Amino acid sequence: MESNSSLLKSTILVVDDTPENLWFMSSLLKSRYHVKIATNGLKAIEIARAHPQPDLILLDIVMPEMDGYEVCLTLKGAAETNDIPIIFLTGRATAEDEAHGRMIGAIDYITKPIDSDRVLASIDAHLTAIAMANACEKKHSQ
Repeated sequence: MESNSSLLKSTILVVDDTPENLWFMSSLLKSRYHVKIATNGLKAIEIARAHPQPDLILLDIVMPEMDGYEVCLTLKGAAETNDIPIIFLTGRATAEDEAHGRMIGAIDYITKPIDSDRVLASIDAHLTAIAMANACEKKHSQ
């Protein structure tokens, strides 16, 4: 099983157009992860394509120019970024919004106001699951 210390090496990309939300999420995550931020969808795609790639993306939906759904579809539609897990963090709280987010590739959907414990638990669970899957794949390929 993946230890918490190795999860600390993970890089999280936080995408939100609201400076206060970026500050809050950065403050919450910076003691546990490497944090990168993007204030719009185009910058998020640029960062996601660059190496080293983020291990997980926290993505707002409501942003100008390119919304989070478009960012998710773009990332999931490209071979070099389609395996980066995306968690939506959004004020859109309807069941239809959540279903749409999951349908286009998000692994989780968390509504605002943000519950810090919920966000951290979701990130840890998904990063641990990914690390375990990678370890199994590596073991079977040997």
